[in-house]
Amino acid sequence: MNRISLAFRSFFSILFGGTLPADVAQAFGYSKAMPVKVSPPPAPPKPTAGPADGAVQILSVLQRDARLVDFLMEDISGYPDDQVGAAVRDVQAQAKESLARYLQLEPVIDGVEGTFTKTGGLDSAQVKLIGKVPPSGKAPGGLLRHKGWKAAKVDLPQATPGSVLAPAELEIE
Repeated sequence: MNRISLAFRSFFSILFGGTLPADVAQAFGYSKAMPVKVSPPPAPPKPTAGPADGAVQILSVLQRDARLVDFLMEDISGYPDDQVGAAVRDVQAQAKESLARYLQLEPVIDGVEGTFTKTGGLDSAQVKLIGKVPPSGKAPGGLLRHKGWKAAKVDLPQATPGSVLAPAELEIE
């Protein structure tokens, strides 16, 4: 079967191109074997930081500065409200300071909550319609219930891609 396919390839190659394919000529001994150039395998691509890495990085910053992940992962049901409130104040203040250091946040709609606000000029990804949304999914406006947030500027420090938010700490005695 292999010789039949070589014969057809040879026939059509000679008919349309005027030459015998190199691999066919070599298979039947009509030409000398050419040395095969072996190129080195391409270098693996350098890891690049993606959106998930940025999310891990900002969580890492919030963990480092405010111990936010520790607080969120802690079971606080056994603590009295005043103790939780005191802890929340510290975590909130430190997290706010860290966010301000690396992100410039601003409201999507800079308006007064509870007032009628028009949706004109806003991208549909910037507004979430709630309540009695028309079947078209569009509305000229509505009552502003939440201003929303967007990152006007992101200035995170360089970091290597990875999933470690904070390394484990071992005290040597």
